[in-house]
Amino acid sequence: MTSQAMLSRMIEAGQGKIPADLVIRGVRLLDVVTGQVSDTDIAIVGDRIVGTHHRYEGKAEIDGRGRFAVPGFIDTHLHIESSLVTPLEFDRCVLPHGVTTVICDPHEIANVLGAQGIRYFLDCAERTVMDVRVNLSSCVPATAFETSGAALEIADLLPFRDHRKVIGLAEMMNFPGVLALDAGILAKLAAFQDGHIDGHAPLLSGQGLNGYLAAGIRTDHEATTAAEAREKLSKGMAILIREGSVSKDLNALAEVLDENTSSFVALCTDDRNPLDIAEEGHLDSSIRRLIAKGRPLHHVYRAASHSAARIFGLRDRGLLAPGWRADIALLDSLEDCRVSDVVAAGRLVTPELFAARSEVAPVGLASMKATPVTAGAFLVHNEPGRNETPVIGVKPGLILTYRESATLASGENGLEPDLNADVIKVAVIERHGKNGNIGRGFVTGFGLKRGAIASSVGHDSHNITVIGASDADMASAVNRLIEMGGGFAVADDGAITAELALPIAGLMSLKSFEAVTHDLHGLREAAKALGCTLPEPFLQVAFLALPVIPHLKMTDRGLFDVDAFDFVS
Repeated sequence: MTSQAMLSRMIEAGQGKIPADLVIRGVRLLDVVTGQVSDTDIAIVGDRIVGTHHRYEGKAEIDGRGRFAVPGFIDTHLHIESSLVTPLEFDRCVLPHGVTTVICDPHEIANVLGAQGIRYFLDCAERTVMDVRVNLSSCVPATAFETSGAALEIADLLPFRDHRKVIGLAEMMNFPGVLALDAGILAKLAAFQDGHIDGHAPLLSGQGLNGYLAAGIRTDHEATTAAEAREKLSKGMAILIREGSVSKDLNALAEVLDENTSSFVALCTDDRNPLDIAEEGHLDSSIRRLIAKGRPLHHVYRAASHSAARIFGLRDRGLLAPGWRADIALLDSLEDCRVSDVVAAGRLVTPELFAARSEVAPVGLASMKATPVTAGAFLVHNEPGRNETPVIGVKPGLILTYRESATLASGENGLEPDLNADVIKVAVIERHGKNGNIGRGFVTGFGLKRGAIASSVGHDSHNITVIGASDADMASAVNRLIEMGGGFAVADDGAITAELALPIAGLMSLKSFEAVTHDLHGLREAAKALGCTLPEPFLQVAFLALPVIPHLKMTDRGLFDVDAFDFVS
């Protein structure tokens, strides 16, 4: 709470009667409401802008001449765990790209550790320089068709509801459960009717969409076509344009962002790893790409800031004006969105600011409970009378998968991959120590000619997912993951050719984001050496086990038809 003494200082500094704490001198300020660009000083006291469109004196000053000031960017939906680094390392990695607020769902770590994972994220959010806000995970486990490490009912969520970093209820992925009036889901929805409820409804339309929205759900980041987005907008749903490491919807949705819709559209990444951030950027990348596609410039910046704040009820940010939170990105170019400095809550972002944060002890270091496997664990039996085998179809840039089929040869080791047709094996191994399940099948779209790729990042229950052209290499990659306590591994001819340990719940590294970026380079090259044709194979592997995204997925219980919401018989 702002004290009366602080308010007095803010009021007086705004009038120019006393020096401000910090002044950005002579900057070109973009008004995201009107599109006007004005030469001005920006005066700041504490964490608040107190003056614009005038000249000010400050105890400290930043030279803004030749640069542009825009409101700090807000990533409206992501899972920090999927950046593969801790929240504090994510802070250090992403804040320099102008992202001053993120709204995260700790769904991944919650599926492994339950309430302990949410508590860890809230503890980290108290220490980060950027403002990390949390939506409480609504679907743990996401479905009853996989084995999760934990379960969260409404009684587990309510103790966190009033935490100052909590916004509301996270993405309601189980939209069939909403429409079927599942009692546990209704209890969660009822408890958050007076707050924000995040949506997740891929391809849902018509009266089904109406029923889903009638529950008070307000946002969606799963639209993959302009037509889908427009129907959802017409029914009052805010659209979050997603551009991550795997899910790349910006090209399809860019046309939706215009002068009429920009107040109801925001941006998100929903999973972007440090390698992609280093090569392309974060939300700054989405902004420059939208502008390059001819989207109206100040409306793009509005969607990235003020619209995002309004949609999620963050009433103090998103404009560069007196009385608003001093989250500011300084740019060398508006069109290119090249960030040169960032002010977060009135503080210039520097290495010293990150160094001053207190640490948070890692959790989930003993979460890997799977036992080692042999090549025989991946045998797929040929079912009598079946000539065609269902195959999961993968396409670059989509977490949607497709139902395809193949005629596969059968040998002494069961059904065999068809490398000429790009059909290889996929398996999901339960790793939470509950039942030892292994689901087995086939996938196409990776291009592997040999070897195997394994990951303990396997949305949403985070069992071990492995793909491979060789059963022996699949076993080698899986066993190395078990030894590391989780992570990524590439095996080729019995040897591990690249790896990244993710011992925090099998999801996050103990290393710096720079070290993780380096290791991801090695993993990408090792995957290419196997013949892999996907630009981001590891996160694409991770989404093979997500049974709430159409159309065909693999869980530890077997091949799952998302459209029928049942296993493939």
